[in-house]
Amino acid sequence: MRLSTSSPRPDSNSIHCSKDRQWPRHLAVAASCALLLCLWQLGAVLVDARIILPGPGTVLASLVGLISAPPFSLNVGMTVARALESFLIIVVSGTLLGLLAGFFPVFQAAMSPLLTVLKATPVMSVILLAFIWFSSGTVPIFSAFLMGFPIMFIQIAQSVAGMDPALEQMCRIYGFSPSLRLRHYVLPSLLPALVTGARLTLSMVWKVVVAAEVLTVPRHGIGSRLQMAQVNLETSDVLAWTLVAVLLTALGDLFFDVLLVTGRRLALFRARRTVPSRRGE
Repeated sequence: MRLSTSSPRPDSNSIHCSKDRQWPRHLAVAASCALLLCLWQLGAVLVDARIILPGPGTVLASLVGLISAPPFSLNVGMTVARALESFLIIVVSGTLLGLLAGFFPVFQAAMSPLLTVLKATPVMSVILLAFIWFSSGTVPIFSAFLMGFPIMFIQIAQSVAGMDPALEQMCRIYGFSPSLRLRHYVLPSLLPALVTGARLTLSMVWKVVVAAEVLTVPRHGIGSRLQMAQVNLETSDVLAWTLVAVLLTALGDLFFDVLLVTGRRLALFRARRTVPSRRGE
């Protein structure tokens, strides 16, 4: 037995209409990007000083030069490795502790002082303290964990607290086994919060990891290259490495967008297989 109510199968016209409605959004995004580039170019022309604000063409040439150099992949790879390591630790620990906090209010009350401290502590303070305690390569991972953990924890805890008690009662009435309860009640209730929390956490992790690398200057990393470019007054390289960091964040957002679309399509596929045809209506 399924807990969710079945809905009629969407026809092809509704799918095409949904796709058609996406075009204005895509055009708005493209127009916004073009406007930003124009403003950037205008600012560069008015300032007329590459050391202060190089134009998009100059930054693009610097980016191509950085990509063609052998250390580029190593620097990006080390930053990605640190970010993903911290992200995985946050998702696992934040999900498990968030579940405990959601099901046991006493545990949530015990965690509230720690969460308050983590949310109120400036990022730079965390990075500087971590630099005293750990090596330069560990500081980004530790700092990103402390900054991203509250996001994941709160998302999961609030999602558990907001689970529908009527569905919980229905599970008991119909004698659902633990596996069926997990599959049809717990996971569908927590999945939106899990995806949202993971997405917000990854965006935070990128920023903190790069900021920590700027301050601690490990041997390889995007933040280290940013710091070296700033010291040498290579503004175009600073902006080029910044674009690399922005692209990594955008790729993370794209991953979760694809994940959500795939989830909707899988749900639609399951609905088409389970919902009986209503041709006679």
